[in-house]
Amino acid sequence: MPRFAVLPRLALLILALFLALGQPVLAQPEQEAPDLAAWNKLADQAEQILESGSANDVRLQTIRDEVVKWRERLKAAQGVNATRIATLKDQIAALGPAPAEGQTEPEEIAARRKELGEQLATLQAPGLQAVEAYGRADGIVAQIDQTLRARQTFALIRKTPTPLNPANWGPAVAEAGQVASHIYAEARGRWDSTAGASGFSERLPVFAGLLLVALLLLSRGRRWVDSLPSRLSARASERSRAALVFGVSLGQIAIPLVGLILFASALMFSGLFAEWGLPLVMSLAGAGVSFFSGLWLARRLFPAPDTAVDPPLPMGEERRAKARFRATLLAASLALHQLFARSVLPLSGFHSQNDSDTVPQRLSEASAGVWHFLLVLFGAFCLLRLCNVLRGLRQPEPADTPDYRIRVVSFLAMMGRLVAVIAPLLVAAGYVTAGNALLWSAIMTLALVGLLIILQDFIADLYALAKGGDRSARDALMPVLIGFALILLSLPVFALIWGARASDLAEAWTKAQQGFSLGGVRLSPMALLTFLIVFAIGYFLTNFVQGAFRSSILPKTRLDAGGQNAVTSMIGYVGVALAAVFAVTSAGIDLTSLAFVAGALSVGIGFGMQQVVSNFVSGIILLVERPIAVGDWIEVGGQQGIVRKMAVRATQIQTFDRTQVIVPNSNLITQPVTNWTRGSLAGRIIVPITVGVTADSRQVAALLREIAEDQPTVLVNPAPAVLLRSITPTGQNFELRAVLSDINGGSSIVSEINHQILERFAAAGIVLPGSARGAQDIYLHQAEAEAPVALSLADAQDEKDRPGRSS
Repeated sequence: MPRFAVLPRLALLILALFLALGQPVLAQPEQEAPDLAAWNKLADQAEQILESGSANDVRLQTIRDEVVKWRERLKAAQGVNATRIATLKDQIAALGPAPAEGQTEPEEIAARRKELGEQLATLQAPGLQAVEAYGRADGIVAQIDQTLRARQTFALIRKTPTPLNPANWGPAVAEAGQVASHIYAEARGRWDSTAGASGFSERLPVFAGLLLVALLLLSRGRRWVDSLPSRLSARASERSRAALVFGVSLGQIAIPLVGLILFASALMFSGLFAEWGLPLVMSLAGAGVSFFSGLWLARRLFPAPDTAVDPPLPMGEERRAKARFRATLLAASLALHQLFARSVLPLSGFHSQNDSDTVPQRLSEASAGVWHFLLVLFGAFCLLRLCNVLRGLRQPEPADTPDYRIRVVSFLAMMGRLVAVIAPLLVAAGYVTAGNALLWSAIMTLALVGLLIILQDFIADLYALAKGGDRSARDALMPVLIGFALILLSLPVFALIWGARASDLAEAWTKAQQGFSLGGVRLSPMALLTFLIVFAIGYFLTNFVQGAFRSSILPKTRLDAGGQNAVTSMIGYVGVALAAVFAVTSAGIDLTSLAFVAGALSVGIGFGMQQVVSNFVSGIILLVERPIAVGDWIEVGGQQGIVRKMAVRATQIQTFDRTQVIVPNSNLITQPVTNWTRGSLAGRIIVPITVGVTADSRQVAALLREIAEDQPTVLVNPAPAVLLRSITPTGQNFELRAVLSDINGGSSIVSEINHQILERFAAAGIVLPGSARGAQDIYLHQAEAEAPVALSLADAQDEKDRPGRSS
């Protein structure tokens, strides 16, 4: 299909989508009224449980989930009978305003108004009850959240026996040995219960297969995946190398993790572990994720020279090797914490009071404090050593690393050093839960920041790949915006790391969806997103229409370049304005409620933005009246130049010395403007010339006229004119006036005329003042003029001195 046949259809499709999004949201189906009796029963029970304080966190969370479901139903029920209610309100409004106090209206209208009012009250009753019940549900949810947060805070600040007390060391070892003995006894007992090897032989093929594959993945598969990025980088092209190496490097997490999961599956399939062994076996997956992910981060953030990975942080190879080793140790410490903390050791950090899938008898708090102290010491030592390397980051020359990245990593390194000191002190003082929460959350925060750095570089590499492998495209705006969006999306993860519950995030999202009120306008994330999408579509459509007019329609009209620019500019302003109106309407924003805000802002506009508004209005006037256009030669405010661009606020002029002058549009309206080329490029030049007093004036005028007529751009009609303006003792002053067809070349024409004046006047013997001959000529004429006077004075003196002459 020809291209010009596709464009109109595409434009119609975009227009239809734009108009569809701009329409108000279609009415939803009528909602059924919820069973308020069942809700009130659940609400009464929830309030009684909250007052008693007897329910544990798990029970409270279950009640909360049930109340949240009811709250959603009640919110939807607030729109019950909405269509019929709107119809009744229109019918009541059609009856006219209700009579004022002391006035009456016809009985038929009064009866009809009463009947409609009763129907309206009946239809509004379920919605009002739903609104009341929704407020009660929201209050119960808030009360449960407050209770859970208070319990979590109490668990963090609760003091337990200090691990520095030697009296706790022996019991800590003994209790750990008891857990190990329970696991061994459980496995031995289940082995004996299945008739030993004979009973296990049925599971042996599957067990051996899973175990063999797991060992292969953990050993050979891991080594193969570790060497694969460097091998592929040697074969990949320069444009795709970085993205390919990143994608393949993810196997360094996936392959060993799958092997570890298969190993845990083999242990579970063996049937040897139950309530004592299964919690530890199930913790293997979380520990594996922590270790292998940390190992991958260490290799990506601090790559070895032979891995074909561009270092995301500026540091020397020796420091990079130290950081890589210390980050690996830090990942190992986090994996050990993940393996034992939730299953065997209490007091392990945030939400540890709600741990599930644990051994039947975990260690006591005193014994757990001892083991936690050892794990925290190991993790804090690794964190301190890593932060000592990271705090010395400096921006290299030339700077190819974003400055904000270095500042963020340096700040985190400084905070990590403080955490590495404070966390062991908290555990030593007996605040074991707080110390664990602080240390391990700080380590996971550092890991998440490292992951964001790696993902930002990967996005930049993908963008460069899409742009044809241009490395300079990595610093373009789009990768930066995507990286910023990635940071915003990671904020909930940071909240989870630092103790937030999933229900807290869901509640925050619910509150955000309800929006906030600004000047009577309620804004929500969905409304803002709808506004941005509709406005973006409208802006794209406006640009499309502008391009179509600029390239296809306006060149076929009789409008000049300035007129075409004015038309496209006005289309752009109107299109953006319509896009904004459609976006506001589709987002459900009531413009009438902005009247108060607009009134308040008008004061600020009147005082602080009057120049901006004046320039904007002046720009519209310039586009409509078009006293100047792009390409005109103008003079305003002592500046001369060619108009290069006309915008809403200012006009850009390029002077003849190639400097750019920005002139506010209000100056073009309020100040005198000389437009040398508006309407016609023709313009007049004036060349002054002075010749000696003795020169033949008629000959000078004829020569000047011939010189002017010889120029190709000098018009014949009107013909060039030569005027003798004045005669002074120093010479005759002439003016050559000529009209050029294109005044833009006036300077070169004047220069050429002056050159020919020098040549032709010299050939004709016409003396110009300032030359040697001209000075002698002037001097001789002055002498000739003064000689008779001197002679007369001498004769008079002689006559006076003669003898016998009487006075």
